[in-house]
Amino acid sequence: MRRRLLAALTTSAAFAGIMIGAPAASAEPDPPGCPKGYFCVYSGQHQTGQLVMKTAGNWTGSAVGQSVFNNGYAYPGYDHVQFDWVYTSGTGGNSWCFHYNPGPEIYENSWTYPINVKQVVWRGEC
Repeated sequence: MRRRLLAALTTSAAFAGIMIGAPAASAEPDPPGCPKGYFCVYSGQHQTGQLVMKTAGNWTGSAVGQSVFNNGYAYPGYDHVQFDWVYTSGTGGNSWCFHYNPGPEIYENSWTYPINVKQVVWRGEC
């Protein structure tokens, strides 16, 4: 009985040591011109080219780009972004939800062809 208890305590202590030493998710560096707290759209893929649009609040309009990045803060009910877009050809499109940087869910995306951003709405969990 004593051996089982000692083995259980040793295992628990070892597991606790692993959990304490585990690194936290690290945020990706802020992309150019997109400070913490903003959702940004760039003219090129992978947050390159010109910064086309950035917003710290809800936004509706028209902005053409090829990549997006949610650099929002962790704030319950207001840290994810519902993002509506269409292809610049006018066909297709979608509405996606982006997590804030760092993930674990998607917080950035790039497209092969330019898209037209139509709306950004800050919200809670996706």
